[in-house]
Amino acid sequence: MALTINTNMGSLIVQHNLANATDAMNQSIERMTTGYRINKAADDAAGYAVATKLETNLNSTAIAQNNVALGTNLLSTTESNYDIIIDHMQRIRDLTEQAANGTYGDDSITAINAEITARFAEIDRVAASAEYNGIKLLDGSVGADGINLQVGIDSSANSRITLEQDLFQDTTAQGLTGVNATTYTGYLTTGTTTTITQALDAIDQGLEEVIRRQTNIGAIQNRLDSAADALTVQFDNLTSSLSTIKDTDIASESSNFIKAQILQQASASLLATANQTPSIALNLI
Repeated sequence: MALTINTNMGSLIVQHNLANATDAMNQSIERMTTGYRINKAADDAAGYAVATKLETNLNSTAIAQNNVALGTNLLSTTESNYDIIIDHMQRIRDLTEQAANGTYGDDSITAINAEITARFAEIDRVAASAEYNGIKLLDGSVGADGINLQVGIDSSANSRITLEQDLFQDTTAQGLTGVNATTYTGYLTTGTTTTITQALDAIDQGLEEVIRRQTNIGAIQNRLDSAADALTVQFDNLTSSLSTIKDTDIASESSNFIKAQILQQASASLLATANQTPSIALNLI
């Protein structure tokens, strides 16, 4: 290489290498301080695209997990209200059994009917007031499509579990037994074998219907538990994949940082020497 004054190629080469070393060191600092190997698309365009999609799926999976939990809570609330209704219906049946015994006089039957009437009214109150997050659960207002739970991350049917309308049908005392309090207590006041049978059949019909719905709730809760387990596995796998692509390997990056730092220091030292090279020309004059 010719010895020149106007153009110092040695200095330019050292400056170029110094800039590269500084950029590499700054990149290592960024990666170690953020914890991410990919901080922008320029770091790894393909990896950035994959990581962004994984993050989207990861966020959607977290939402689906929350949806499953909310669905489970809704079913638990519904089941608890059914438990209350069953308690009232079982008591009504016990009172009906008592009224069927010929040892009770008119005053006793009147007292029994008063309690039955009160329990019919309480069943109706529970049916009207039971709700979850503004959704009425037992008054029959849930539409024909039921309640859809989004338990997956896409729009397919496999990402939904439907709580059928059947679980939330009219749960008033008359809706369950087919008779109102006046008719029911009238059976007991009459007190014949036929009317007592009608009363027992009506309350048994109501009990069987509530138990059937609770059984279906239990089956759906098992499905939601399974969905929750699958989402947990999916969340863990997505997290692992995202970490592999995006996270910084601190051990490797610290080595890169030390290497870049040494090159930067060496280049800085050599730059001073390179800048003095043209002065050698003075010795030739």
